[in-house]
Amino acid sequence: MSSNHQPIEQTVERMADGVRRLAAQLLTPVSSDQIWAVLTDYDQLSTFIPNLASSRLLLREGNKVHLQQEGCQQFLGMKFSASVELELEEFLSEGALRFKMKKGDFRRFEGTWRLRTMPDATALFYELTVQGCLGMPIGLIEQRLRDDLTTNLKAVEAEARRRAAH
Repeated sequence: MSSNHQPIEQTVERMADGVRRLAAQLLTPVSSDQIWAVLTDYDQLSTFIPNLASSRLLLREGNKVHLQQEGCQQFLGMKFSASVELELEEFLSEGALRFKMKKGDFRRFEGTWRLRTMPDATALFYELTVQGCLGMPIGLIEQRLRDDLTTNLKAVEAEARRRAAH
């Protein structure tokens, strides 16, 4: 793979009650082990993922992890922030990291990070199902989330590359 920037494939599914399911995939030459190490470095996520103001590991029990995260972004000239407490389940053998909001500023916020090792690349897949609170204009949020999905995938890959270089 000579190209440094693979196109990111992305899909959006619009469901009832303002629910959106977004998915994005990125192909990278970085190994799945290196990507996994970055994804599960929970206390450091906010240092390289834009719009993530903080990420804090609250609890770990076996393959279950509880995180507190604050997201923050400028949006139509207004500052928008959201807070979530996530429960994650790590499935290292299948390269999956499933997360679900336990409490927070959305009605629904859940998804999966998945890694698939291919002959000369790693496929990094991110899927998010989100339902905003009442009064949240989902159409506007959808565009933001689409941008963020791409940004987050690229940020994870860039951090894995940075660490691999050291």
